[in-house]
Amino acid sequence: MYAIVDIETTGNGIKGNKITEISIFIFDGKKVIKEYTSLVNPKSEIPYFITGLTGIDNDMVRNAPVFEEIAPKILALLEDMIFVAHSVNFDYNVIKEELKNIGLTFSLKKLCTVRLSRRLLPGYSSYSLGKLCSSLNIPLTDRHRARGDAEATVLLFKKLLETPNAETVFKTFLNARSQEITLPAALPKSSYDALPAEAGVYYFKNVKAQIIYVGKAKNIKKRVLSHFYDKSTKELKLCEDTASIDFELSGNELLALLMESNAIKQHYPLYNRAQKRNVVPYAVFCYEDRQGILHLAFNKQKLVPKPLITFYNTTDCRLFIEQLCKTFKLCPKYCHLQDTAGPCSHFRITDCQGICRGEESAQSYNTRVNEAIQHTLNENVSYLIKEKGRTREEDALVLIKEGIYAGYGFVPKSLELPNIEDVLAYLTPQKDTIETTRLIRIHTLKFPKSIIPINI
Repeated sequence: MYAIVDIETTGNGIKGNKITEISIFIFDGKKVIKEYTSLVNPKSEIPYFITGLTGIDNDMVRNAPVFEEIAPKILALLEDMIFVAHSVNFDYNVIKEELKNIGLTFSLKKLCTVRLSRRLLPGYSSYSLGKLCSSLNIPLTDRHRARGDAEATVLLFKKLLETPNAETVFKTFLNARSQEITLPAALPKSSYDALPAEAGVYYFKNVKAQIIYVGKAKNIKKRVLSHFYDKSTKELKLCEDTASIDFELSGNELLALLMESNAIKQHYPLYNRAQKRNVVPYAVFCYEDRQGILHLAFNKQKLVPKPLITFYNTTDCRLFIEQLCKTFKLCPKYCHLQDTAGPCSHFRITDCQGICRGEESAQSYNTRVNEAIQHTLNENVSYLIKEKGRTREEDALVLIKEGIYAGYGFVPKSLELPNIEDVLAYLTPQKDTIETTRLIRIHTLKFPKSIIPINI
């Protein structure tokens, strides 16, 4: 038995979306045996653009029952049914969220008439309910009203049941392991199945093959699937617009991050724009206190007169200073890594020579601080970062030329390093940006053994 459902809503994403009308047709595979339709008072304003689409305004729902009043009847109708809708995840999840808000649970098997139509009725230019019904000569009245759309979905569903190979396809879709219902309605399962469980970048594309989102992952397949489970408004819209997914392997996380950053700058995808923000630079600097002791600290770059090095968040600043403390045996207290009135007691930095305990002279301590400063100023050197390649037969390399990110590539393991002339033939030139600078600095701090010095 099937419950074929359509809802109209206030249009504010899953968590903020409130039902304004619901229609349920109980269908036994041949005929409708029961029907329920009702307006619903969402207890919130219906936006003008929603009224323009559905015709449902605030006056129409003012005296309608609230969802809590009709919830028992809805649950009774849906009990033990297979939940069917056009783009089923939307209707199902909105109802599930409404029930959750009043303390009720909801779990049914689902079927999506969009995905079923793509499989059983291939070749149509659009699988929206209106255009599909027009192509199949299915009568559709009261478009964008719950009863009209639900009734049309019943007729479409009946046609799907009667198509050749329908039984096999329906069983596949109802199989809990098939993931058919989890995937976006416009995305072929073959596109998802082709994704690897490896590190790299992935590209969500719309029906025009335009890149609308770029992401990176250690495991592309697993990360892509997580988008489909995310019920935030942005993710729902992204999935709704996704018709195909491409990918590129990177072999390791660093290259995945660099490739992702480059792709976003190059394509400026619609759904990556929301992640953009004004980046506030922070600078590491040095100053001398009244006792003549040199301190290392960090602050917003605009407040620092002579910055030694710039980062783009405070975490990176602290990590860099921690590394200087370890390398040059500096005091974490005088590097402002801990705020204490007494001697330092940092849990990771234990090589302080005693400046904070009066066991070392300012002159001796300052010598090492100046060495750390000189080391920082000399960072504009050339080197390669060697990381895991995409296969066992290759390595991944990142080129830093005079402190500037210059590109990446994949080289045979047999290639002699660091013969830069041979390496350059394999590299893809890249632009240095705020994001790439940050990524490379963090990586070299965490994995100093990956660095191979070179002369250019």
